[in-house]
Amino acid sequence: MDGTIRSRRRALIRDRVRADGAVRASALAAEFGVSVMTVHRDLDALQAQGWLVRVRGGATAAPSPAFHGDIAQRRATMVQAKRALARAALELVRPGDTVMLDESTTCLALAERLAERTPLTVITYFQPVVTLLAGMPGITLISLGGEYFPAYDAFLGLYTAEGVAKVRADTVFVSTTAVAHGRCYHHSQATVQVKRAMLASASRRVLVVDHTKFARQGLYALAPLTDFDLVLADDGLPAAERRAVRDGGATLRVVPERP
Repeated sequence: MDGTIRSRRRALIRDRVRADGAVRASALAAEFGVSVMTVHRDLDALQAQGWLVRVRGGATAAPSPAFHGDIAQRRATMVQAKRALARAALELVRPGDTVMLDESTTCLALAERLAERTPLTVITYFQPVVTLLAGMPGITLISLGGEYFPAYDAFLGLYTAEGVAKVRADTVFVSTTAVAHGRCYHHSQATVQVKRAMLASASRRVLVVDHTKFARQGLYALAPLTDFDLVLADDGLPAAERRAVRDGGATLRVVPERP
């Protein structure tokens, strides 16, 4: 019973912070008749699931340099840049390839164009890609299970990483929450665990990242840019950032937003 009450309370907190943009722990404690410490534990759990980010005295779900938002918010941002990156990434795919896609909305934009390169084998753990490609002629779809994270609409964590280790791809396409000092970062340990397994299971590793990620912050280090065979970024990336990426030894291709 306690677990059911806790789950319902956390669902209500999640909906509240998404609707209001921010919440205070003290107000939530008074509303739900629990201690502030209990609310802090609830917020910690919701942050781990990707629904919000903790701030002093409460939490926020508003996209910011420190938080990229849930999947609905992410799908609505940088749409043209993501389409440009998807167009450039598609040029790297050849019929007969096996490609691996992460849970980013940038890779979802690539998935929307994969019918142009069939036959293909596609490996993913991102539910929107599974829904999009399921039953598509010429696509052999391998869906990886694990623990489901609603905020990401994806399966993540240990069991997903173990599934990745059992397959091999010609190319893996991944994005990231933040890029700083020549390294990729994420807010989710479960995401980092899976993406590291993906990088180890592909012959070619491609990072697709829009320029706003270079102004963001992340908690958990994923990989240095030099671990990727190619970094694709849109032309909104400032010249200073382009120089820094290249001076750091990574191979960068800047993609124009319009062809």
